[in-house]
Amino acid sequence: SNSITVSWPQPDQTNGNILDYQLRYYDQAEDESHSFTLTSETNTATVTQLSPGHIYGFQVRARTAAGHGPYGGKVYFQTLPQGELSTQLPERLSLVIGSILGALAFLLLAAITVLAVVFQRKRRGTGYTEQLQQYSSPGLGVKYYIDPSTYEDPCQAIREFTREVDPAYIKIEEVIGAGSFGEVRRGRLQPRGRREQAVAIQALWAGGAESLQMTFLGQAAVLGQFQHPNILRLEGVVTKSRPLMVLTELMELGPLDSFLRQREGQFSSLQLVAMQRGVAAAMQYLSSFAFVHRALSAHSVLVNSHLVCKVARLGHSPQGPSCMLRWAAPEVIAHGKHTTSSDVWSFGIVMWEVMSYGERPYWDMSDQEVLNAIEQEFRLPPPPGCPPGLHLLMLDTWQKDRTQRPHFDHLVAAFDKMIRKPDTLQADGGPGDRPSQALLNPVALDFPSLDSPQAWLSAIGLECYQDNFSKFGLCTFSDVAQLSLEDLPALGITLAGHQKKLLHNIQLLQQHLRELGSVEV
Repeated sequence: SNSITVSWPQPDQTNGNILDYQLRYYDQAEDESHSFTLTSETNTATVTQLSPGHIYGFQVRARTAAGHGPYGGKVYFQTLPQGELSTQLPERLSLVIGSILGALAFLLLAAITVLAVVFQRKRRGTGYTEQLQQYSSPGLGVKYYIDPSTYEDPCQAIREFTREVDPAYIKIEEVIGAGSFGEVRRGRLQPRGRREQAVAIQALWAGGAESLQMTFLGQAAVLGQFQHPNILRLEGVVTKSRPLMVLTELMELGPLDSFLRQREGQFSSLQLVAMQRGVAAAMQYLSSFAFVHRALSAHSVLVNSHLVCKVARLGHSPQGPSCMLRWAAPEVIAHGKHTTSSDVWSFGIVMWEVMSYGERPYWDMSDQEVLNAIEQEFRLPPPPGCPPGLHLLMLDTWQKDRTQRPHFDHLVAAFDKMIRKPDTLQADGGPGDRPSQALLNPVALDFPSLDSPQAWLSAIGLECYQDNFSKFGLCTFSDVAQLSLEDLPALGITLAGHQKKLLHNIQLLQQHLRELGSVEV
């Protein structure tokens, strides 16, 4: 859990005899300027004194009589969490665990073959360039992600991780949405001799700066490295003609948040759990490559015609410091530290979005109010109708101490258990199972000043139902606290948004009455 042995193949071509290699590494949770280096005369090096459960970036370069060459691309790996022992490779880790050594079984040496360096002579000067290539031992199952932006020639990453498509095989149709680089259109792709398939096409037209073009295609090079049933599939790119195009599988039902808002109340709790399970499985897979999403939200998840949820926007950089604030973990807000643990926090917000049918996290609170609430350790309350077991899982993902948050493999296992045994959805845990966390109230009600249900309805913005309450004899708060979803249509409350708002405030009223000891709910 605190040491790694890395090795890389000897380069095929060099600018002179290699004198030694320099391995550079750093903790992804820290500033990259706080990196460490070690020198090895062979193509193997052991890095020690690493922190358990942390993600580290590695780069290598060689030295000849002409001096050091440039560092190659970065690769990322995660060390085992403290105390976690395994004789099999956990899928979520990009490590290979070494043998257990006698009585010192608690000491693990993680042996990883991670770097392949191909050296090419520069056109000018005496140095040489090196490019990090994928290299793994099939028997060991090594997996890792390579950041395309670290390539000296970004086009090389695009060639390696994407498939060039002849534009003659593409038919562009109507606009279906907007992406980071403009309109997204529906299209048809039919390479010669293959069946036609529907695709989503994002195009970057002529006139864009070269850096914008590289960013556009770089996101495709990120997406092209992953193959998982719950991750958006890259179908190909067009780089040899204009406009530049990125083609992905078509997700007919669009972003998850808007999909749910349009179908409020139409799914069972188990169906919503299955959606969340798909997103968690995708994130489990990505974390096994030490890939950090950074922009996970219900809007970055797409839904296809079979209701399969797929994570998208890989490699997407949020624009502006407050863009992802409502999904950001405390350490991201305070220090800009993105890790798999901060993705877990964001996933908890996605869970809340799913169970609230696409409601905006923290409602209409200002960014500053959200910051203050998180800092004071307030957490979102359960959406109306949300099973207790799911909300407890959300609270687990929102632990202030990131080391206390569950891993994605734990979350996938929890969802699988809920699907197999639906009664676990209702488990509310026992006292002391989790740290006490105050639940955020979207409407700061002054209950002592409210002398009747009519005043309460006015305070929550539903005064239009005051006559309905009076007609049905709902004259006390205890009467109101007994209302359920099934009672609302008879009261003339049929709008889904009003039902949701009323039920949420009934939950808050029940909590207030419990504190007073005036009603059993």
